[in-house]
Amino acid sequence: MMFRILVVDDDKNTRWLTQTILETEGYQVLCAKDGEEALALLDREYIDLVVLDIMMPKKDGYAFTEALRAANANLPILMVSAKQLPADRNRGFRLGIDDYMVKPVDEEELLLRIKALLRRARIASERKIQIGDVTLDYDSMTVSRKAEVPLEGSLTQTLPQKEFLLLYKLLSYPGRIFTRIELMDEIWGQGSSAGWETVTVHIGRLRKRFEGWPEFEIVSVRGLGYKAVKKI
Repeated sequence: MMFRILVVDDDKNTRWLTQTILETEGYQVLCAKDGEEALALLDREYIDLVVLDIMMPKKDGYAFTEALRAANANLPILMVSAKQLPADRNRGFRLGIDDYMVKPVDEEELLLRIKALLRRARIASERKIQIGDVTLDYDSMTVSRKAEVPLEGSLTQTLPQKEFLLLYKLLSYPGRIFTRIELMDEIWGQGSSAGWETVTVHIGRLRKRFEGWPEFEIVSVRGLGYKAVKKI
C-alpha cells in the first residue's frame, strides 16, 4: 500500500527537500504552501498523514490543525517547526497534533516518526494489531494465533476487558516503557480506587496466559514500569 502524505510549508526549498526524502522511501507526496491551500486540497484528495509547518501566511499550522480537528478529522499530524519553546510545542498538542519536531530535522528520525504515526493510525482505524501470526481484535477482545501445531489450550483467547486493554495498550507502542501510574490512569481511570499493584497482578496473568507464545513478551523495567517487546 502506498501512503499519501501532504507536506504543508511556505518555503519552496523545504517542500522540495521533504518531498524528495519521502518519495525516496516510497510515499506519494502532495504539497501545499499554507493551511488554506492544504484544507482545500484535503477536500479533493485522500491523505494518510500531514507534515505541517507553523509559520505560514493566510492560515498557519495552528489554525489548520484547529480547523481539521473541528471537522472531527483524525488525520495524523506531524508538526515540524523552527520554534523550539515548550509553549509552541504544547500549543500544537493542545490543538490536536500527534507529534512535533524542531527544524532542522534529522532525515532518519523524520521517517521513523512518520512510520510510527502511520502504524498507530492504522491500529486505530482497523482496531486490530497484527504481530506475525498473532492478531489482537479490539472489538471482540480476543487474541488469536495461527499455528500448524496447536499450542496448549485454545489458539483463540477471549480476555477479560482490563487484561485485553492492558495488552492492547502495550502492544500498540512496542518498546515504549509505561509506568504503573500511566497504565492505571489509562485502563482503570484516574478516579479508580484500585492501587497500582492491580497492574502488577494483571501483568502476571497476561504473562502466564501467553507463556510460550514466541511473538511477544511483556518486560519489567526495574524502577520504571513495563514494556511490550515484539520478538519477530
